[in-house]
Amino acid sequence: MSATATRMPAAERRRHLVETAIRLFTEGSYRGTTTAEIARAAGVSEPILYRHFASKRDLYLAALEHVWEKTRGSWEKSLEDSPDACAAVEAIGKGHVSVRSAKLQLAELWVQALGEASEDPDLRRHVRRHMREVHEFVAGLIRRGQAQGAISSERDPDAEAWIMLAGGILGMVGRRVGLLDDAELAAIRAARLAWLRA
Repeated sequence: MSATATRMPAAERRRHLVETAIRLFTEGSYRGTTTAEIARAAGVSEPILYRHFASKRDLYLAALEHVWEKTRGSWEKSLEDSPDACAAVEAIGKGHVSVRSAKLQLAELWVQALGEASEDPDLRRHVRRHMREVHEFVAGLIRRGQAQGAISSERDPDAEAWIMLAGGILGMVGRRVGLLDDAELAAIRAARLAWLRA
């Protein structure tokens, strides 16, 4: 354990633990990553980790929320920087080229949570609430695009938002098993944008 880690303020240490957990979960898996490994990688003892998080699940859920906050911030920035909501959707779709990007980490954590949720009702409830929150953000983005005339008014914002979330999961599964390459993912994104604009 490093001297720096022992002097971190509690909020900073908690964030450091969450960010370390995100890295280890996304490089490995929820099931395969232990709290001892996370503590070691964060430069603290396991009892210190448990002062901040009652269980690995609590740490995982904090990681999921942290990544969603970063992703939402990035998406809101895309919306501010784009001429309209449809252009923001396009920028958001392209904005996950790095393994360290929050959007990619979010999809990775979703895929892992889906594998665990059937055996963990608390995790299942949290992920359901969390994914509905993400869905509402995306549906709101589509509604905004419709109000601007940038997205077809014939599209159902709720259905389109679910399709976009499903596309994020498909992209992650495609990467994990070598099902989809970058060109195929780009073609899917282009087809979705054409559909939204038509």
